[in-house]
Amino acid sequence: MNLLLKKEVFFVKFPILFPLVYLTVLYSFPSFETHLIFLTILILAETHFGATWPFFLDKINFPYIKQKKIELILVPILLTLFCIFGFFYFKSLFLLIFFAANMYHVTRQSYGIMNLYTKDPLEKNHYSNIIYVFNFLFFFIAFFRFYMPLISMDDLLMLNIAIISSMLIVFWYEFKKFGFSENFLTLITGVLIFYPVCFVANPVHAIIMGVTMHYSQYLYLTSKIINKRNNEKNKKKSKLFSFLFIIIVYSLIMSVLSIFGKNDSEFLKTLIFIPITGQMLHFYLDSQLWKFSEQHNRENILNYIKN
Repeated sequence: MNLLLKKEVFFVKFPILFPLVYLTVLYSFPSFETHLIFLTILILAETHFGATWPFFLDKINFPYIKQKKIELILVPILLTLFCIFGFFYFKSLFLLIFFAANMYHVTRQSYGIMNLYTKDPLEKNHYSNIIYVFNFLFFFIAFFRFYMPLISMDDLLMLNIAIISSMLIVFWYEFKKFGFSENFLTLITGVLIFYPVCFVANPVHAIIMGVTMHYSQYLYLTSKIINKRNNEKNKKKSKLFSFLFIIIVYSLIMSVLSIFGKNDSEFLKTLIFIPITGQMLHFYLDSQLWKFSEQHNRENILNYIKN
């Protein structure tokens, strides 16, 4: 296996190390919970959200943006207004919509990665259905734990026994049917991303812990695409530097604004609506940029992943 394939397994197909490190630090050093959240947001989460902007505003997309003014200019403006209005006027419902959009977005990426690497149509159909079913189940578990708390701490042992047993049965069946492969690892990754909703006490960890795998996948693939585009134009160093500079600055600003949510000042607390709005725009813009039914995206994104 060459170095490139090893990197793809580590960062894309099975980046399990990231949630394992998060889990270990969280339960080994509980007094550093806030630091862990901040560092994860800074290093992985907001860098991944920030990567959307140089990826979207690359000159290669300008003709496509002009062609899709409604989808790529008007809708993002309306979505921004919705986020501001929703955060201040129906915050509880808005945060539920935000969480649902988050889970849908992550699930779609898990499906996309599985679809990208899995060639057998039957295997692909099995894996996609399993990813959707488990993530749909995890959404309802999260809803009944954190939004409408019908599932108590006393219920967690039986809940986890049931969920783990179900996953093991499904994984064993798929292993017997299709064998062990890197495709099988992408299935496990897609299922486990939101499993933390079944045991964490703080809903923030449900959004961040397993989703570190999603961040890793996105950062690896976007950087790969940008590198290959720049190699064609002999602008690798300058473009890569600009890409890194933008996502680092974006991450610093948004991470600080995110952590203000724990501040005593009511004004500073409200500033969290800015990174939340940025995240919602990320969910939407990515749904357009990675839509491979569009010829532009096949030529300027998909081709660079496959080659």
